[in-house]
Amino acid sequence: MPSVWRRLRYGAPIVIVSGLPRSGTSMAMKMLAAGGLPLITDGERTADEDNPKGYFEDERVKDLGRMADKSWLKAARGQGIKVISHLLKNLPPDNNYQVLFIRRDMMEVLASQAKMLDRRGENSETEDQRMTELFEADLWRALYQLKRGAHFDWTELHYRDVLANAQAQAKRICEFLGADLDVAKMAEVVDPALWRNRAAD
Repeated sequence: MPSVWRRLRYGAPIVIVSGLPRSGTSMAMKMLAAGGLPLITDGERTADEDNPKGYFEDERVKDLGRMADKSWLKAARGQGIKVISHLLKNLPPDNNYQVLFIRRDMMEVLASQAKMLDRRGENSETEDQRMTELFEADLWRALYQLKRGAHFDWTELHYRDVLANAQAQAKRICEFLGADLDVAKMAEVVDPALWRNRAAD
């Protein structure tokens, strides 16, 4: 947990939902919204066949690596925002962050991404083996940041576990955040039917 000194200096934590693309971050954001946590989103990326429940994104996040002035993030204190794993390193240290890091089977991530590109008429120029290596490296760097950063408090959630027992995982989220969210409503919005790229058990 962030020290008392950091809490006093930098205020309430920003709740970050992170993970690789196609790992279940939108699902986690929807859970937080249903539970009653305010979210920072801009609504520019609307729901589609790949994410029928919505993306819950803010376009400014994509520019964190190039952005000189990140003071807008202070307005997210006490609220939730999605930041993919690759951009965690670009979060300024003058905030406290509670990070829900979503993990998903790598084969499922790759299959979901391939289907999304196919639906959009796009082709990946990177073979699965190379993409796996890139994603694994990205995960290593992200977890290194989380473990080393004094501004980070974090926990892992597994996509499969959330779909298998949404109630228990919603309770875990609330306990980690120390927030009085509506666990039942959080669990209700988890839709196992959207687990469409399932790895073999």
